[in-house]
Amino acid sequence: MKKICIIPARYASTRLPGKPLQLIAGKPMIQRVYEQAVMAQKVSEVIVATDDERVFQAVEKFGGKAVMTSPKHRSGTDRLAEVALQYPKVDVIINVQGDEPMIPPSIIDALANAFEQDKNLVMATMKCPMLEEEYDDPAAVKVVTDLNGYALYFSRSLIPYPRNREDFKVYKHVGIYAYRRDFLLQYAVLEPTELEKTESLEQLRALENGYKIKVLESDFRGVGVDTPEDLAKVNKIFEERK
Repeated sequence: MKKICIIPARYASTRLPGKPLQLIAGKPMIQRVYEQAVMAQKVSEVIVATDDERVFQAVEKFGGKAVMTSPKHRSGTDRLAEVALQYPKVDVIINVQGDEPMIPPSIIDALANAFEQDKNLVMATMKCPMLEEEYDDPAAVKVVTDLNGYALYFSRSLIPYPRNREDFKVYKHVGIYAYRRDFLLQYAVLEPTELEKTESLEQLRALENGYKIKVLESDFRGVGVDTPEDLAKVNKIFEERK
């Protein structure tokens, strides 16, 4: 079973312009993400998918592989699918977000393993225990699963709502996805659904169309970089690591 990792990297960002090229401890963020991904044991190749020549050149400069994609894509999934079309012999594609410079290679390997263990699996993602201070933060996406670890729902609101108990668990969705290639190509052409548009969460499109999403658990929380404050926080972490 052949598995590859694709990192969508869009240059434009309203809250942090030029995000992929923002420096983290002296290296562009896209390089930090790439270097984490290539340490995964279960993927044979790591590719950056971008719509901007500056990002493409930066990746080539540090020795990575990048492909140019259309600037008209409405989502990272569409960008992912464009690249997937170029790899007909690939079985599984793992989508690592270009703003997760601390993603552990073990997370990528765990998702890859899930497809080796279940031939019927079409899509998988991750969750971790959520901190209480994130409960009311709409940017922190919550997920609830069934007894077999498949997603029931994703929301920006608090789920489950603790009406009758205090000792309840809330899980945070970690934005890394893995897809069987054939499913990804089908998924990318589905029309946006009502719940997806209401919550502004693309993964709800899969659930609304009746597909199952396996949700693995880890203790990785990550620090996604969306704002200058996030960038400063990550830079501080890297400096402390030194």
